[in-house]
Amino acid sequence: MSSALDSAAERFSLDRETLYRIGVYVVMYGLAFLFAIPLFRMFTLSMTPSDQLFGFSWIPGSITVQYWVEIFTGHDLIYRWIWNTLVISTITTTLVLIVDSTVAFALTRLDWPGKRVLFGIIIASFMVPPHVNIIPLFTLITQMGWTNSYWAIILPFTATPLGVFLLVQFFRDIPEELEESARMDGFSTFRIYAQIILPLSLSVITALALFMFVWSWNQYLWPLIVLNNDVAYTLPVGATTLQSVYADDANRLMAGLAVISLPLFVVFLLFQDKLISSVQMQAGTG
Repeated sequence: MSSALDSAAERFSLDRETLYRIGVYVVMYGLAFLFAIPLFRMFTLSMTPSDQLFGFSWIPGSITVQYWVEIFTGHDLIYRWIWNTLVISTITTTLVLIVDSTVAFALTRLDWPGKRVLFGIIIASFMVPPHVNIIPLFTLITQMGWTNSYWAIILPFTATPLGVFLLVQFFRDIPEELEESARMDGFSTFRIYAQIILPLSLSVITALALFMFVWSWNQYLWPLIVLNNDVAYTLPVGATTLQSVYADDANRLMAGLAVISLPLFVVFLLFQDKLISSVQMQAGTG
């Protein structure tokens, strides 16, 4: 009798687990579908002829790339905006990786007085709203004469508490025996950092780089404040110019927004494996 009850309980538990997994997948795919709808509409409208614009349809009866061609041929500044955004995002991401990784290495692998206090200050900085720093930063940038320059956007964000916190949690999980063996082999502190810690942390560093690149690419408020020359605009700020030009022309406006968004899709597709592996590794070590 007891064995029959145990087997029935086991089947019931298995069924509950299966239903739970099904429910999780349904919610995840449902949210992904909801997030994909605006993007899908943006790309379809950018390729919908003007005579089909007033009738709603998920897939247009005919497709045209005329508006994409007009965006690239009719707006020479868009090439400048793409270059500005690419340079700013690349340099910002590179500096964040260098600064955050060295700070995280110092906090986890080196012994020096005050490192716990410094880490506590970094954690406490999460509670400070980023908009509080806008006026002091703008005053500093103006006094240094950096308005309408790359450095006005890059330097205020060369170190992020999120990146330090993420790397600290990851560096702590690397066995100390590897560092001790390296020191016995004559490795310097910098070689341990560059040849042991960084290669072992490649997945989380790639994830941080992807997050920072996307965040830097999508910056809008700060570039809008420090840039007042259309030649120096980034793509998100330039998108407001397109919106004013094509206020009554949704097709061309959607084509411009699609051009701005497309590079981020390419970046994510190239590095999605590293991002997923980093999330899985963090979940396993946590």
